[in-house]
Amino acid sequence: MSTEAARAGAPSGALLLCRAEPAAVAPAAHLLRAPLLLTPAGSAWSVLVPGGTPWRDAAEPVDRVLTGWATALAVGGAWPALALWWDADRAGYTLASGFRRPVGYVWLADGTPAGEGEAMRTFAARLGLDPVLDVQALDRLTAPDPAADARARLRGLQSILTRAGVSLPTGFTPGAPPDRLREAALARTDTRPVEWPGTREVGAGLDAVDETPLGPWLPWSGTPRARALALAQIAAGLPLTLWGLHRRGGGWAAAGALLLAHGTLGLVYDLARPRD
Repeated sequence: MSTEAARAGAPSGALLLCRAEPAAVAPAAHLLRAPLLLTPAGSAWSVLVPGGTPWRDAAEPVDRVLTGWATALAVGGAWPALALWWDADRAGYTLASGFRRPVGYVWLADGTPAGEGEAMRTFAARLGLDPVLDVQALDRLTAPDPAADARARLRGLQSILTRAGVSLPTGFTPGAPPDRLREAALARTDTRPVEWPGTREVGAGLDAVDETPLGPWLPWSGTPRARALALAQIAAGLPLTLWGLHRRGGGWAAAGALLLAHGTLGLVYDLARPRD
């Protein structure tokens, strides 16, 4: 794809990868209050496909929206979240992991690197990739390559992610039009829709998640770890929300609001939980 073709109205799109099983991802994804499609993406990985284009509705760039989502999911779920995103001008990724600052990289439409090489090494370390072979492969994505545009760079990144256990389903190609991604997700029998439900629907799915290793950290578990995480989420969510509103960054404000909601949910559940 040439730069001119990329800029001629190529649609924005995104994939959101979470290093957790769908049963663990779904409750946190509900709180994003956005229509999403959730399906497995390899060993202990899941992928979320946006069911709409909230970055257009909110007049925000797709990278900002997805960075906010990934940050909220990573803090709220205690597992890494990786956003792959693209639009007519650029493509890139953002990796969020716990309370650490997200790390990302960007390529211009023609594939020109526009990020810091150190970001790739941090990315590899946080995902547990090979510090020699995988880092060398990532470094090649930061070198000039006239034959590779931005979306080809994302596909190169996808191939490296397979070494971390990621296996995107057929049709889940980074850079593909959003409608094609949704069609591929809906064609799978193991895809589930994620929308903001009523409290009863949220509660109905919690028992299955309690059986996962993340159960003791989740807000409805009532454990000391869950209480500590809830307090940390509130402490991080309030300033993040205020900062996002001040900067008019809807993605960051949404991330802060999600942290506040998730932390408050944990504390409310803990207070209301019957004591033995």
